[in-house]
Amino acid sequence: MKLVVVSAGLSVPSSTRLLGDRLAAAAVGQAVDSVEVEVVELRDLAVEIAHHFTNGFPGRQLAAAIDAVTSADGLIVVTPVFSASYSGLFKSFFDVIEKDALAGLPVLIAATGGTARHSLVLEHALRPLFAHLRAVVVPTGVYAASEDWGAEGLDGRIGRAAGELAGLMQGLSGVRAVADDLAVVPFAEQLTALNSPSGV
Repeated sequence: MKLVVVSAGLSVPSSTRLLGDRLAAAAVGQAVDSVEVEVVELRDLAVEIAHHFTNGFPGRQLAAAIDAVTSADGLIVVTPVFSASYSGLFKSFFDVIEKDALAGLPVLIAATGGTARHSLVLEHALRPLFAHLRAVVVPTGVYAASEDWGAEGLDGRIGRAAGELAGLMQGLSGVRAVADDLAVVPFAEQLTALNSPSGV
């Protein structure tokens, strides 16, 4: 199985990347099957992401990153908090991925920030984004504020979330193809069918 970590950290070293690495290690440790981990650093793709918006084509590195994410068996996404939400770079990367490409994919959401006051970013920003993309978001998200590093509780949250992701990866492997076959009928089309004599 392949697990991909998407890190939107900008600094080197990055607490965002560190959290992603710890989550990946915990997921690998709890998985029954062998897991290959690949890390996508969005910092290195910023220029190609911007060019994609203007010319409609991904560069070589961006295309490889998109392929890694869309072919993964599980995904860990980690973003720093900017203006009480995910970073623009993080959102831009997922904006250039084809619609429905993440349908049925198990995703663990995580974020880092300078204060615990931003911890709800997981629920008001990240979870709705990946629900919209029809991914399967694990119940436990992980937020790490500056004071959480080395404090009690972070390891427990990492372990619980990683265990949920590992379980979904093993339980949902092979199910994504079924999810892709589900056709969504537009609401207007459904109303038209109800109003037509043949739809009665």
